Amino acid sequence: MIANPCIIIADDHPLFRTALSNTLQHELNQPQLIEAEDFSSLQQRVEANPNAHLILLDLHMPGAEGFSALVFLTAHYPQIPVMIVSAHEEPDIIHRAMDHGASGFLPKSAPVDTMRAALLTVLGGQIWLPEGLADQSAAGEEELNIAEALASLTPQQFRVASMVSQGLLNKQIAYELNVTEATIKAHMTEIFKKLGVHSRTQAAVAIGQLAVHPTQSLEEFRKQASQLSV
Repeated sequence: MIANPCIIIADDHPLFRTALSNTLQHELNQPQLIEAEDFSSLQQRVEANPNAHLILLDLHMPGAEGFSALVFLTAHYPQIPVMIVSAHEEPDIIHRAMDHGASGFLPKSAPVDTMRAALLTVLGGQIWLPEGLADQSAAGEEELNIAEALASLTPQQFRVASMVSQGLLNKQIAYELNVTEATIKAHMTEIFKKLGVHSRTQAAVAIGQLAVHPTQSLEEFRKQASQLSV
């Protein structure tokens, strides 16, 4: 067992983060626990702790679409294993997480003994899946291509792309990131190029493929994007 493992807990529910922290303190050897409540804070925590031993990531992180946070982490911090901890237990969602680079998938309903086994397995450099699940692919070719394109974005471009998918205007994104609108437009040009798209609508549709349940219609994306300016 790793002594004093550094673990980043990324979940938007403070009560769950507290419960998970208490469990980790009890089950592991004096872990250093770092919490993040949204994608922005997660980026900051990982940048400050690039030698962390493990990231425990919820699939519903404010500021990121579904599996996109996982795609970002595995692309920019491949040295840190990421275990998804989620209330979703559908096999196809678990398999998609593994397709996008997760080192494990732990249902939030798992008992403490299972959680401990999963953590020790991943901290030991191995893959962990719920009992009875084989490691098989579930993500389609289009989804994997989009994930590869997203992985090529710089951290700042990724944040801009995520904000675009949430419906923010350029001036709103510029305000949030404390940069000029001209800078955001420059980022947008690179984002379009890397994603192989030509509009905000197409960018939103592409990123939406990484949603946990990608059921939002193209018409809804177009309606949202029609209100935005490039």
